[in-house]
Amino acid sequence: MRNDNRLKTVISKYMSYLLRHNPKGLRIREDGFVDLSALLEKLRERFPWVDEDLIREVVDRGERKRFEIKDGKIRALYGHSIPVELELEEDRSVKVLYHGTTPEAVSEILKTGLKPMKRRWVHLSPTVEIARRVGLRRTRRPVILEIDAERARKEGLKFYKATDEVYLSDYIPPKYIKRVIKS
Repeated sequence: MRNDNRLKTVISKYMSYLLRHNPKGLRIREDGFVDLSALLEKLRERFPWVDEDLIREVVDRGERKRFEIKDGKIRALYGHSIPVELELEEDRSVKVLYHGTTPEAVSEILKTGLKPMKRRWVHLSPTVEIARRVGLRRTRRPVILEIDAERARKEGLKFYKATDEVYLSDYIPPKYIKRVIKS
């Protein structure tokens, strides 16, 4: 069972749900951490065969780093709809970031800006390729938007690096956003 990537994906999605959106009785700290043993107990209610080694495999595998484990505690690194204070360090060097979205959403974003919607943060990517991969989760024809992070930062916006592939920011006004034109 351990080698079945589909099962690991199911576990990862449930962990994301618990740690990002609905702790379902888990005692979640202000910084988003919960006891790893408590999460294991919660996971075993649905998946009795899960052990700590499998949780660690889920944390360590995958294209994108979604979780972190520290001192016997675990948390999601981004994507929260529940209030947590991740205490991420502000990134002061990234010049351009990207956001993959659906063709239907583009005109509204270009008019009103990027908003966190149901999440606590706007999620951004450091490359067009990563933004395209993110956009492909919602549409077969993602549109890639470019965010002028350098200019936005000079005018007071802040960007936080959650992982090597995920940057977070509050609302981004439309004046910092443009559609990426690929030839």
